[in-house]
Amino acid sequence: MGVPAMIGMLMLIGIVVTNAIVLIDLINQYRRQGYGVVEAVVEGGRHRLRPILMTALATIFALLPMALGVTGEGGFIAQPLAVVVIGGLITSTLLTLLLVPTLYTMLELRKERRAKKRAAKREKKNGAAPRPESAADEPEPAAV
Repeated sequence: MGVPAMIGMLMLIGIVVTNAIVLIDLINQYRRQGYGVVEAVVEGGRHRLRPILMTALATIFALLPMALGVTGEGGFIAQPLAVVVIGGLITSTLLTLLLVPTLYTMLELRKERRAKKRAAKREKKNGAAPRPESAADEPEPAAV
């Protein structure tokens, strides 16, 4: 793990974090528009799929000559950087498109269940009549 490979990891972290942030932001926008958790995640993933894949593929194809060592002078420095970025982009693209939405869904659904339980406890404690189902089923907007 030399300096060029570490520089490649820094580049990779920037790309991956940006992709994840943009995806989560779009999902949160859909949530504010009234979509449910699963619907917002599906729509967000569907709308961000092409830009994420295009960014990753463009970067991978641009770095292929460098990774194969056909760039001429300085290949010994550039090759490890390119290999790290290409390998990381392949795995991180899959993680961004699969793992991030899955974790988001799991966390948001758990948060909604807890909120419903707390509301039910509060109503039971206060002796108030339970709220109508339509009002209890509406999720609160997620914080940005």
